[in-house]
Amino acid sequence: MHIREFHFPEDYTATVDLWQSIKTGIKVGESDTWEEIEKKQKRDPDLFLVAEQKGEIIGSVIGGYDGRRGLIYHLAVHDTFRKQGIGALLLNEVETRLQAKGCLKCYLLITADNEAAVEFYENHGWQEMKENRIFGKKLQ
Repeated sequence: MHIREFHFPEDYTATVDLWQSIKTGIKVGESDTWEEIEKKQKRDPDLFLVAEQKGEIIGSVIGGYDGRRGLIYHLAVHDTFRKQGIGALLLNEVETRLQAKGCLKCYLLITADNEAAVEFYENHGWQEMKENRIFGKKLQ
């Protein structure tokens, strides 16, 4: 298994298939279309990573950095490969890359039904920010 940068368009279908296979925690939406992923990959190609084994994408993570704060999306590992440290390796690699860009603080969102993610992130030094609330707005 090795971690590498996502290649667009070659990795698109396999990566979206991985996300769609995840039962709890990832919802594939309009930000995951071909066009939106292409924009993301052009902006931060070094922060969109996949874990690959024998030519198969078995994990992913997307990092973002706006020059002030980082954000992590779609950390996913195929069911067959969970509990082997792949998620931790992906998380560590994207955190390292964000730090190298000067990122001091990073956020991530988890779906309300994903209790396993709470434990995973807490075990890796993340803390729930109970003093904050998140708002969203669809711009188009």
